[in-house]
Amino acid sequence: MLPSRVVSAGATADAVERPTGSGPAAVVIVEGASDGAALAALAARRGVKLAAEGIELLALGGYGNLGRELERLAPRRSEIRLAGLCDAAEAPHLRRALARAGFGANLTVAEMERLGFYLCVADLEDELIRALGPAEVQAVLAAEGDLPSFRTFQNQPAQRGRPVERQLRRFMGTQAGRKAKYARRLVDALDLDRAPRPLDGALAHVRGGD
Repeated sequence: MLPSRVVSAGATADAVERPTGSGPAAVVIVEGASDGAALAALAARRGVKLAAEGIELLALGGYGNLGRELERLAPRRSEIRLAGLCDAAEAPHLRRALARAGFGANLTVAEMERLGFYLCVADLEDELIRALGPAEVQAVLAAEGDLPSFRTFQNQPAQRGRPVERQLRRFMGTQAGRKAKYARRLVDALDLDRAPRPLDGALAHVRGGD
């Protein structure tokens, strides 16, 4: 059985621990641990056993590693299903990386999605906050004991007057590990019919759903 884990691309691709044997049947490339945590949580809720299906979640640790990883995986395009998540602002970088790795030049959003690469409107936190709505997100914060901290954060001069959605998104990134924690908690709180399209799309693609 192949391992299922979120790994970091680090300084070089060779520095990453890789599965032995034939390697994974599918790889989902994400920017960081919070994206991987959200995908793992969604897979669990949909009854998908990542390890049993040979699906690896590969966290880049920054988009600067994307081109290297795509080039590493490109020779195995006929053997594995490949997908990924990307912030909308990074779309030009994704297009260039896909082109260098031989996936096609000047790809449209629809063409990237057919390859399994989905853009988040701003980032994954934004997608999850919009899917749940700010009231439900704050209910999750309350359940985790973080609502008082969020109220204090809202009263900071830089946050006053900002939409609550933006405050919530910024709050998620103010403490190490908070993004990954709430990626899981927010996915667990979702009505699955409202799961963010990029998350669902990437997971479906590596399972042969596209």
